[in-house]
Amino acid sequence: MVPVNSPHTYSQNTRLLDALSAEDSSVRLQVALAAGTHPDPGFLETLMERSAIEPDFFVRDMLVWALTRLSPEITVPRLRAELGSERAQARSQALHTLSKIGDGSVWPAITRSLLHDADDEVARSAWRAAVILVPDGGREELAAELAAQLGRGDRKVQLSLSRALVALGDVIESALLPGLASDNPEVQAHARATELLLRDPDAAFDSAIDDAKRLHALGPDRA
Repeated sequence: MVPVNSPHTYSQNTRLLDALSAEDSSVRLQVALAAGTHPDPGFLETLMERSAIEPDFFVRDMLVWALTRLSPEITVPRLRAELGSERAQARSQALHTLSKIGDGSVWPAITRSLLHDADDEVARSAWRAAVILVPDGGREELAAELAAQLGRGDRKVQLSLSRALVALGDVIESALLPGLASDNPEVQAHARATELLLRDPDAAFDSAIDDAKRLHALGPDRA
């Protein structure tokens, strides 16, 4: 095996980075596929660097797959370090990759600041990673942290939060109570829609939100 820091590996990484910087996204996709098909520990930094700036969703997803093909012994510590990056996409992609690896030892790195990140994409990635990595003893506390953000963002963000909460199961029932009693119609509607999804996973989220807002506007005695 060629050492990771050998001149050969440096040259190989330079070529890989150049290829991942191609203008054509289909070329970048094929390069990421090749990197995952033939995993090499020397690719780690190059894949991480590109993940932080790649604009195309499908290429980013392939980069995640390529990273999961490497040994967790080298990827997990590097991904944990990336959670402190100043670049929002770097944090989001690291969280997404960690959720795919599924190493429960990472749980302490899913901090409250990540769960409440000001960037919606980072927060959504943190929610998804958290519900996968949380130990049984931490589910109620996680439910409370997530429920505290009911009413946040647009439809996409709210649906992500509801799905994360529902994935935690019945432990969310008590966490939803403050939202259900909120005077804020957005918060109350989101809480009611989440409660409905918990009971009926096939329910339409948009309809649940609209019904909850109607109930709030009319009052329970007139609904």
